[in-house]
Amino acid sequence: MKAVVIRTFGDPEGLEVIDMPVPVPAPGQVRIATEAIGVGGVDAVIRRGTLAAYGFRAGHVLGSEVAGEVTAVGEGVDASWIGRRVWAFTGLSGGYAEQAVASVDDVLPLPHGLTGTDAVALGGSGVVAHFALERARLAPGETVLVRGAAGSIGITAVQLAARNGAGSVAVTTSSAERGARLEELGATHVLNRSGEGDGDAPAGFDVVIDVVGGPRLPLFLDRLNSNGRYVAVGVVGGQPPADFGMRLMDAFRRSLSFATFSSDTVPGPDRQAVRSSQFADAALGNLRTVVHEVLPLEQAASAHRKMDAGEVFGRVVLMP
Repeated sequence: MKAVVIRTFGDPEGLEVIDMPVPVPAPGQVRIATEAIGVGGVDAVIRRGTLAAYGFRAGHVLGSEVAGEVTAVGEGVDASWIGRRVWAFTGLSGGYAEQAVASVDDVLPLPHGLTGTDAVALGGSGVVAHFALERARLAPGETVLVRGAAGSIGITAVQLAARNGAGSVAVTTSSAERGARLEELGATHVLNRSGEGDGDAPAGFDVVIDVVGGPRLPLFLDRLNSNGRYVAVGVVGGQPPADFGMRLMDAFRRSLSFATFSSDTVPGPDRQAVRSSQFADAALGNLRTVVHEVLPLEQAASAHRKMDAGEVFGRVVLMP
């Protein structure tokens, strides 16, 4: 089968399409013939070598979520899974391939009316958006800023915040065109990447959901209201300054909170329950997914170049 591996870490040109054996599902796993493969921000972070300390090595197959048909099951898995169309979380590897394996506990049947491309645009990101807002304890009437809202996590967070009664939902993005699309999804104020550009936007926010990180993170800590909560869910813009915590200490009397969030810390059944509910909402049109572009698997490097250039609104999806 064809798969995409990291031959050298760094630029997208380090990705290579190779032939490799079809994986055999281990006990508790299923094998899936992929029809849609999500390309996520974490894939780019791994490809750049940022997470080398976690043991990623040359030859690593990128990809963490796929949709397709179950073709085989491992020992202990009900054979009735075979032939079902599913979404699956493959961990932090193995998704960029014609066949992928996943634990049956990380597999969900696709509801009628939900395409594979929509599933991989929502499956991983929707859970992060849901639990990040829960971690932030967003209450009706409060103000929220979604930093880096043009990606799939941000797009879902905007919709959920609006649906949950936020008093205002501000976003940062790179263009007026993207801002207009985010307003259609529930944003009430559009800011540039520095957090400026809308004189009517709140001066401060009760909640910030940050997908970006990077050197500007402290500027957005300064935008928190007293008792404000900041939840970092990604570092697609790089690591923040090592001393960013000084901003929190300097504002000690305002009782600010900073948290990181990874969905890895949420129990599997809870993740799956939220994901199942979101899939049902998406199938009914009550939660929108945004697919920027669908590319052949062989063009994975092109997908990563588009992400690095900031061209992607929503999610790029690969198809074998």
